[in-house]
Amino acid sequence: MPGPLLERLEERQLLSGSVSAWTHGQDLVSAQTESAATTGPQMRVGAAVAVGLWLLADLVIPTAIYPFRGGQFASYRMITGNGPSHLADLGWKSLGVLELSVLPSIEEDAWVPTVREADALLFWGGDPLFLANWMRRSGLADLLPTLRPEAVYVGVSAGSIAATSTFVETYTEQPRGTDGPLKSEDIVFTTPEGDLHRLLVTGEGAGLVDFAVIPHFEHPDHTDASLANAEKWAAHIPAPTYAIDDNSAIKVVDGTVEVVSEGQWKLFTP
Repeated sequence: MPGPLLERLEERQLLSGSVSAWTHGQDLVSAQTESAATTGPQMRVGAAVAVGLWLLADLVIPTAIYPFRGGQFASYRMITGNGPSHLADLGWKSLGVLELSVLPSIEEDAWVPTVREADALLFWGGDPLFLANWMRRSGLADLLPTLRPEAVYVGVSAGSIAATSTFVETYTEQPRGTDGPLKSEDIVFTTPEGDLHRLLVTGEGAGLVDFAVIPHFEHPDHTDASLANAEKWAAHIPAPTYAIDDNSAIKVVDGTVEVVSEGQWKLFTP
């Protein structure tokens, strides 16, 4: 990764995160610094990203945040750079918004060329099941593998989880929507405050990477992702699973996975 870009990331304190990302042509690092909990899934949103070159034209995808109360305001703050997330505030030469839920209602000629021309697609955090569903329903999931080799997929939290083939996420209640999960099951995590009851929801992602991610490893606000609980969680995931903390990131180039970390991470294998 070029020196000036790494320096900019360090200035923003963004070389951290609970994220994975994918590219078949260029280096990529994805990162997250802050998160918040809410009802529904464990909300995992925050700052984001870096790629191995200064990108010119980028599209940010906020779709995953909308199942949460206040998601509309959080999306605006992220896009305008007025919130804790710096996903849209890293010095991009140009930045557009791609809202997946509107794409089925408009002609492909209105948005497909823009996606093909973009240097990077920046997928923000929120609900990975909701995001993955809209990636398929919009046609974007089928379009992604056909993009030019230089294009970069950048995922933050739910944006990274949704890039996997099969993912498993914790929810506080049964997900709602027209496209349900592949399956859901009750799970009880052990925490210092007592038992934590969650739904473990399995969903179908975009299939860009063949591993899974458990974000916020050992984070005090995400006790379901402690070492013991992450191991219990990963046992339900039929793929190698990276548990990474908020001082870690994952880089994928041409299928080669590298963890970039100044904190804690662990790989669980099925």
